[in-house]
Amino acid sequence: MAEQPEIGIVVVSYNMARELPRTLQSLSPDYQKNCPPGRCEVIVVDNGSAEPPDAERFASLGMNVTVRRQQNPGPSPAAAVNMGLALTRAPLVGVWIDGARLASPGLIDACARAAQLHPKPVIATVNFHLGPSEQYLSMQSGYDRLEEDRLLASIDWPRGADRLGEISTQVWHGGRDGPMLESNALFLRRELWDELGGYDEAFEGPGGGAVNIDTFTRACESPGAQLIVVGNEGTYHQFHGGTISNAPGHAMEATKRLAAEYYRLRRKPLRPVKAPRWFFDPVSGALDRKL
Repeated sequence: MAEQPEIGIVVVSYNMARELPRTLQSLSPDYQKNCPPGRCEVIVVDNGSAEPPDAERFASLGMNVTVRRQQNPGPSPAAAVNMGLALTRAPLVGVWIDGARLASPGLIDACARAAQLHPKPVIATVNFHLGPSEQYLSMQSGYDRLEEDRLLASIDWPRGADRLGEISTQVWHGGRDGPMLESNALFLRRELWDELGGYDEAFEGPGGGAVNIDTFTRACESPGAQLIVVGNEGTYHQFHGGTISNAPGHAMEATKRLAAEYYRLRRKPLRPVKAPRWFFDPVSGALDRKL
């Protein structure tokens, strides 16, 4: 039997023939720093794509990639995430609820190092959109897949992956110490995933509604948990027609729907997390404890 990987990553895909291969390349040993073959396994769960991904297409990436199909896919990816969580063997697991998000080249190692800093860590990274502004705004000015391809070529991606910040926009503007709504690369130890019961499948709205926010909030509220925000790393959203990110004119309406679903299920309004956090700088190794 193969040696247990140190890190597992669950990636959910839906009609991402262009974006998913790039995302998986951004998780590969040749792309990620200090992440040799065998350290990380990736579980891709397809949530009903018209043309589901083929594992053979990713064989050249030099990493352990498993591709599965959700048998009864619905609008929400929550069940697909949980399927992936059940399949991974690693003690530290990160979730990409949106498989269209590129990783920065030091993300996996940085999150693994951050996880060693506390017995019950909630590891969060910052979310970015490729392009000059949030994509639900930039696409109204003509931003599309072709423009995104041009931007990536302008930094010679993937070789120029360290320059992703030059062609992207940070989505949540709360600042380093401000409130945080969610993370699209959320890493928890297996024990905390089990305690939470994974993602709550009662969130049935398109894209899962607020299920990613809910999971992040519940993890931070778990007794004894410590939020650790990883600096200088993040995920970068590719244009693909997402339920909010790429919904011009409908983003506010979609946000209202997910907020209403959250209130119905949790009986409290949707709010960003204000929990005390630690800030880990993977470049210097410094840990700033904001208590």
